[in-house]
Amino acid sequence: MGSFLVLPIMFVGMYFLLIRPQQRRVRAQQDLLKAVGDGDEVMTTSGLYGYVTAIEGDMVWLEIAEGVDVRITKSAIAKRVDASAASGAPDTAEHPSNAAPDTADTAEHPEADGDR
Repeated sequence: MGSFLVLPIMFVGMYFLLIRPQQRRVRAQQDLLKAVGDGDEVMTTSGLYGYVTAIEGDMVWLEIAEGVDVRITKSAIAKRVDASAASGAPDTAEHPSNAAPDTADTAEHPEADGDR
């Protein structure tokens, strides 16, 4: 009789340890994709950061640099980036590409001078 109870208890344990947390993650991802709109800064699953410029069904146009837009599938968005929380300072710039370039960085990387 005791061995008959072990199997259902294992199934209930597997449900609470594996299935239910996965369902929560899927639901959270679906809610994120529904909430993403124009102007949001997002990170893709491949680690690419950019700003959403347009949404066309399940496709999203992502501006990764000034004047450079890429089209990705909406499901490739991993998370929305909160710029003010990440930097610790209020977000005063409308877009990070509007900021002045760091001259020390261009000195270390000669290809950044535009000599390609």
